[in-house]
Amino acid sequence: MKLPALILFAPGAGAPSSSDWMRAWARRLGELGRVVAFDYGYQLEKRRRPDPLPVLVARHRQQLAEACAGSAQPVVLAGKSMGSRVGCHVSLEEHVEALICFGYPLKAVGTGKLRDEVLLQLSTPILFVQGSKDALCPLPLLESVRGRMTARSELHVVEGGDHSLRVPKRAPRSQDSIDEEILGVVRRFLDSV
Repeated sequence: MKLPALILFAPGAGAPSSSDWMRAWARRLGELGRVVAFDYGYQLEKRRRPDPLPVLVARHRQQLAEACAGSAQPVVLAGKSMGSRVGCHVSLEEHVEALICFGYPLKAVGTGKLRDEVLLQLSTPILFVQGSKDALCPLPLLESVRGRMTARSELHVVEGGDHSLRVPKRAPRSQDSIDEEILGVVRRFLDSV
C-alpha cells in the first residue's frame, strides 16, 4: 500500500479516544498517514456498558464514511481491543486495505466465549499486535484461529506485554523502545499490503 494512508482509529471498551494510550498511538500512527480517532456512542454519552455490536458497527461505519468523504487515500482500520474487533466486522461490509488490531479480544471478558467467527470470514489483510501476557488473547489459541483463516494475517508478539501491550517496568527493554518496534512492524505490514 502506498503511504500515507487514512487510518481510522477506534478505541477499546474501557477508555475513549482521549485516553493517554489512544492519544500516544494516534501520534505514532500519524507518521504513517492521516489518523482519525473517534468514540462510540456510549462513550460520548458517558455510559460504561458498550452498545450492542450492531450499534457499534453502525457508528464505526458512519465514522468511516465521514473520514473518507473527499479522500482518495487508502483506508486502514486500526483499533484497540474492542475497536479492533468492531473494525473487523466493518471490513466485511466496507472496502478497506488493511486491519491493525492492537490487543484483539479473542476471548470475551467474563464468559471467555471465543470471538473467532469474524476472523474466519475476513478477506482483508490483518496484523495482530498482541502481548504475550494478554489473558483475552492466549497466543496458542490465536495461532489455532490464524491457521483456519483465509485472509492474510501477521502476528507481532510483545514479550511480557499485557492487553495494552505494556511491559513491566523491570522488563529488559523500555516501553518506548517496544512501541517504536511496534510502529516499525505496522509500517512494514502496510508497505507490504
